[in-house]
Amino acid sequence: MKRHFLKLTHVVYFVICFTCAISLTSSLCHAEPCKGDIDNNGTVDGSDLADFSIEFGDTDSPPKVLSPIPKTGQTTCYDATGLAIDCTNTGQDGDIQAGVSWPNPRFTDNGDGTVTDNLTGLIWLKNANCAEEYMGWEDALSYCNNLASGSCGLTDGSVAGDWRLPNRFELESLLDLQYSFPAVPNTAGTGQWTSGDPFTNVQSSYYWSATTYASHTHYAWSVLMSYGVVSSSNKSSRHYVWPVRAGQ
Repeated sequence: MKRHFLKLTHVVYFVICFTCAISLTSSLCHAEPCKGDIDNNGTVDGSDLADFSIEFGDTDSPPKVLSPIPKTGQTTCYDATGLAIDCTNTGQDGDIQAGVSWPNPRFTDNGDGTVTDNLTGLIWLKNANCAEEYMGWEDALSYCNNLASGSCGLTDGSVAGDWRLPNRFELESLLDLQYSFPAVPNTAGTGQWTSGDPFTNVQSSYYWSATTYASHTHYAWSVLMSYGVVSSSNKSSRHYVWPVRAGQ
């Protein structure tokens, strides 16, 4: 009973503080310290959501809080002809910038062939094209499931079964829609990706997700990293593969 009470207390504090991080209208926002800052980095953001889920994600915990959608990364506004304009009062994404703020740094290079996304808590393969080839969807699933420490520059102690093909939303979470070629952010999350910052071999092309396209089940969702376009592809098509595993 005591354990449940303590966990419920953390849930209440987290909901209050995460709400405060998004909207400063609540009188509860003035309470200090804000116990929703689980990782003690001074802000309540997506990394706190990930830590919260890891800490309180067991089956006998209270219902999990909803996960607000993160920002897209877009900060520029455009007119109907594509010219950049002042964002003020346009109502565009670059004006509102709705969503959870990205932590800085956005990514952490773990020095073992992996990169942690501090927004989602996911761990990605640092080499975004270790396979060095396109492959079909079933081969992509198998490739990721068989990945282990000792290959692809990995020294993380992972074994076959730890890695997997990301689902559609996980793959989309890597996008920074402020940029193109590729639409991927840098380590800090404040600029565009360049080689080694933090990933290597990011391809401005399609990457497979593990998610099947429901209306045509011989298709699966894929993400075009050059523009951030999400589309479906016949599972016999050949795309790049970017393995992921859950955070520790």
